Order: sequence, then C-alpha cells, then structure tokens
Amino acid sequence: MSAIDDLVTELARLPTIGRKSALRLTFHLLKQPPEQSKRLAQVLATLVERVRACEVCFNLTEEPRCAICRDARRDAAMICVVEEASDIAAIERTSEFRGVYHVLGGRLSPLDGIGPEQLTVEALVGRVRAGGVREVILATNPKLEGDATALYVQEQLAAFPVSVTRLARGMPVGGDLEYADGVTIAQAFSARRAMT
Repeated sequence: MSAIDDLVTELARLPTIGRKSALRLTFHLLKQPPEQSKRLAQVLATLVERVRACEVCFNLTEEPRCAICRDARRDAAMICVVEEASDIAAIERTSEFRGVYHVLGGRLSPLDGIGPEQLTVEALVGRVRAGGVREVILATNPKLEGDATALYVQEQLAAFPVSVTRLARGMPVGGDLEYADGVTIAQAFSARRAMT
C-alpha cells in the first residue's frame, strides 16, 4: 500500500468523510508546502498527547479539570448529562445553560457491545451521592439508544433526592445534538420536563 492510500484510508475513517473526500483532502495536502503538512501532523500528535478526560465530568481538556468545572460562576447544582463531549459545544453555543456537565462517553447499545460498564454512569451517581446536586438534565440524543440510556440513568438516580429532567422534544427524533441549531437546543432546554 502506498503512502497516499494509507492517508486516504485513515481520512476516510473520520465522520462524514467518504473515500472521495479523503482522496481530495490527500491531494490538497500534497499541494501545500511541506511545512504546512508537517505542522498538521505535529498538531495531531500534540492533540493525542495532551488532551484527556476531565477528572470530574469527562469533558475533553488539557488540564486535570476542564474550564467549565473550574468556572466558579457555573451552577454546580445543575448537571447536564450528554453522550459525547462534542454535545457540550452545541449546548454552549446557545448560552442558555449555566450549569455543569457530565459526559457519558457514548450511549447504551447492546448490539454494539456498549453496556453500562462502558459508560461513566457510576461516576455520575457518585457526583449526585456526594450531595449538592438539585437537578440532573438528561440531554441524550432523541434516538432509541439515547432514550434507553436516559431511562437507565434515571433508574440509577431514583434513590437520590434530585430532580431528573429530560430535554423537551424540540430536538428532532433521530437527530444528533451536535448538529442541531442553537434555537432548537434553546427551546428544548426551556421546555424540558420531569421524567415519569
């Protein structure tokens, strides 16, 4: 396999990048000055070396705690539970939520071998058990797996005196939070409801 084929193969593994797009990106990189491609390679290597999960919420950060967990202006009594760290950026764009987050690291998907053990649910339960949390907002994606995950989390928190809410269905069913527009996310937050 050639170096071009190797790069095309690796780029095609990225979300929304098909083989044709990967090929175009590869040829674009080859047209650039060599130092630009070397800089991209260095940035990717640095990313892998420095970025890790926040020790509190599992957001991505270069510090032990992410910027949101370190921000004293955030309401630590309100935790928004999301599937992936990328969902946080979508919510933050709305400027509607001033609480903190908890990243599950995925969603329940038995067909893909993802059970509760692969998610950070126990760490969330530990945060609630420690006290000081008044509301947990479940912002999992409105899909079958996201709904199942939200129900599982709700069951795990049932023994604690905390309000568990779910984002309203302003989010399109089958859609991903990461790709929703700010108005839709803001409406979903303002119309969230208690889990029954």
